[in-house]
Parts: sequence; C-alpha cells; structure tokens
Amino acid sequence: MPVKLQLSFAKTAPKGDFTTICLIGKNGEIIPHLEKDVAAYLIAAMATAQFTGKSGKSLVIYADQNSYLLIGTGDKLAAGIEAENLGGKLFSALNGTASKRGWLPDHKLDDAVLADICFGANLASYHFDSYFTDKGKDDVSVQLAVGDDALNADSALIKDRQALANGVFLARDLVFEPANKLFPAEFALRCSALSALGLEVEILDEAAMEKLGMGALLGVGQGSRRDSFMVVMNWKGGGDEAPFALVGKGVTFDTGGISIKPAKGMEDMKWDMGGAAAVTGAMCAIAGRKLTKNVVGVIGLVENMPDGNAQRPGDVVTAMSGKTIEVINTDAEGRLVLADALHYTETRFKPEAMVNLATLTGAIIGSLGKEYGGLFANSNDLAKQLVAAGEATTEGLWQMPMGPAYDRMLKSHIADMKNIGGPCGGAITAACFLARFVEKTPWAHLDIAGKAWSDAATAIVPKGGTGYGVRLLNRLIDDWQGATILEQADEADG
Repeated sequence: MPVKLQLSFAKTAPKGDFTTICLIGKNGEIIPHLEKDVAAYLIAAMATAQFTGKSGKSLVIYADQNSYLLIGTGDKLAAGIEAENLGGKLFSALNGTASKRGWLPDHKLDDAVLADICFGANLASYHFDSYFTDKGKDDVSVQLAVGDDALNADSALIKDRQALANGVFLARDLVFEPANKLFPAEFALRCSALSALGLEVEILDEAAMEKLGMGALLGVGQGSRRDSFMVVMNWKGGGDEAPFALVGKGVTFDTGGISIKPAKGMEDMKWDMGGAAAVTGAMCAIAGRKLTKNVVGVIGLVENMPDGNAQRPGDVVTAMSGKTIEVINTDAEGRLVLADALHYTETRFKPEAMVNLATLTGAIIGSLGKEYGGLFANSNDLAKQLVAAGEATTEGLWQMPMGPAYDRMLKSHIADMKNIGGPCGGAITAACFLARFVEKTPWAHLDIAGKAWSDAATAIVPKGGTGYGVRLLNRLIDDWQGATILEQADEADG
C-alpha cells in the first residue's frame, strides 16, 4: 500500500531538520509550552499574518535556525472526525515544508484525540503510484514524530487505527487498479492473502457455483474469457452466535455487455467492484483489529463483456434461489451477481443481519449526487444504525423508499421478474429486485455508485478511490445493537 507517512514517537525533539508543530486555539493560544521569547515571537508573527487559529488553517514560521508549523484547532478539538480532519490538514501542511519532517510535542491531549490526529494524517498520506516509472521528489515520505507520555507504536489505540487504515488502503488499492491487472482471479488471489490475518478464505470457482445453481451470477460472466468466482472471508472472533454478513458486488470491469455502454467514460468502469473492495477492506480491518465478533464477507467477482457467448437481452436465467429472471438489460448486471450472493450468504450462514454494498446504479447519483450513499433496508433498526455509523465516519447515507408500487415495476410476462423496472426510480427498483432474494434476515442495500470514486480530494480522502464503506462497516459492527424486520415489514403491508 503506497503511503507517504512515516509515524514515530519521540518524547524529545528528534535530531535533524524537524519542524516543531504547534496547535493553536481559536484565540491564538499556543497549546504546547514554549520558551517565553519563542512564544512571543510566534504570537507577533501570527498577528502580522492575521492567523487566528481557525480550524484546519496553517502557517509556517521561521525563527533563527528553527521552523514552526502552526495548525488551528478552532473552538475545541474532539476525538473522531474533528481530530482526523485536523490530522489530514497537518499532513498536507507538513508535506508542503522543505524538510517534510515534523515533531508534534506533547500537547497533553486526550489519548483518543491524539490517536485520531495520527489516524487522519495516515489516511491523508495515501497515494496510488504503482504504475509510475519515474518516482520524483514529490514521492519523498513525510516523517511525523509524536511526543506523548502515554501513546507509542504499541498502544492499543494506535494499533486499532492502523489496522483500520490498512483496510481503507486495501479498498483504495483495489478500486484504483486497472481492469487488466485486477480481474476476478487476481482479486480472489488478493483475498486469499488475508488468511495471514486469521481470516478463513474460501474461493468458489465456476464449477462449484454451477453446482449450487448460481445461474444469475454465472450469466453475467459468461461473455468474458476470464472465469468468475465467489470469495468467502470468514472471521470467527466471537462465540457460537450467528455472524454479521457483508456482501459485495465485484464487477471488475463493466462494458454493459450486449447492452454496451457509451465509450465516453467507460474507463471508469474499472471501479464497478467498489462494493467488493469495501467488503474486502472491511474484513481486512476486522481481522487486523481482532474484533471479538463473528463476521463473514462474501463477494461475487465477474467481468461483464460482450463476446459471442454473452447473455442477450431477453434471456431468462435461474438464480440459486430457484427464481427466474428475464434479462431486459445486460448492463443491469450487478443485481444478478448480488441475487446469488445474497441468497447463498443467507442460506449458508444464517446471519443475524446482512448488508450489501454495490456501485449499482447511475440513478442513485441522479437522486443524491455524490454526497451520500443510497440506503435501502427491510429494517428500521438496521437503517438507523447505518445512518449513525455514516455520520460518525463521514461516510454518509440517505435512506430511500421502497414498497409494492416500485416492486410491481419488475413484473415480467415470461419469468418471475425482470432485471430492471421502468425508466423512473431506477435505484429503488434495483433495491426491490435485491429484496426478492432476502427472506427473513434484517438486510440493507447500500448503493455506493457516487461514493466509491471521488473527483476531488478532502482532508483525509484522495481524489480517485475513496475506500468508502470500510470505516462505515467497522463502526456499524462496533456499535451493533441488534435489529428486527417486523417494524418496517408491517408498515409495508399497510
């Protein structure tokens, strides 16, 4: 994973050209103790520059042989998103200095706040450079030495956040990879490597899936010369309780099949496996964090190509559940993959709850833009906990409606259902389609088509592959309170 941050811990200033980092409160208060004359010099320099300590703003000041990087904290600095974003801004400012080396002296911060600052700096440091042959000076690592009486590299807080960052970085790596490098077999191979963390990894090939009757998933991949796979990643950190299940769509490249997409922008379809990337990254983080819960991750891996063997509009396929599907549009393929993956996961593992993630529809971007992921659920309990997890991690979700009126749009005259509805409500009818392959398990579908890839960077998320979903899922499982489907099911019946 290409990361530009070297994090270390040093109670005293390291030798060499290190910039001293000072956190500045809203009223210009310098948080660490400094020598009186140095503090007076910095206060005067801040006044000249009209630097007020506004959150995230930075200022570099040179005094004799020393340099100081001032970072504003605003009114207060709380653990979580505030501290993480500050860490991201700190990394960016330090990366802009000549030495790219900084020392953050002991500010007497709460351990969780300081750990989150380090976490945010780590997230901000990610960059994908696997295919550049000329590594320039901009690729020099940033060194951050942290002085604190309690935290060090072996601290539980630091280890936990590093494991979470590793999961985010893995998801970003997978989304960034081009489709000629990351195809179904290669994706499955990378999942196998996670067994080193203690995950039980099982790979189902086409013969195994055919034996199970996964005609919906296999139909999508039959036009590609590359084989399709299903990967099961099982973390048994709890007791005998039912696992929490995560399911991801992994279309490593989506041409649309016979219903081929326009050429413009098709290169972006390398990230149509963003749901599978999120599940894989989440399982990496869960195993790395050694959660004392049972979690299973299942991803369906296919490539949707339009060769002479590809499925056609009008074909009928039989899913593992036994239900038949009329394929009206071969570019509505992700739901076919998930239909078999959801049924397989529910019937084999009997999970206490199930969340699937997929870059499923352009319609969700039309509805929500790229600000939120779309949330559809058969459980109000599960939906509320997902929204809360999204708010806590800035991986926001917005709940969308479902119901019989939308479900009726999937009616086919020759099979149990069509794979698309009408021209309106495309994200909703896609969710209704998936709901037909879930029986009595609390379930949510997250349509992340607008969130897996970003056109602009934020303090802790790069332009490109975001790793969206990894932190959201980990937070959901950390805070899990159980769920029932009865409340929402009764409303739908009414």
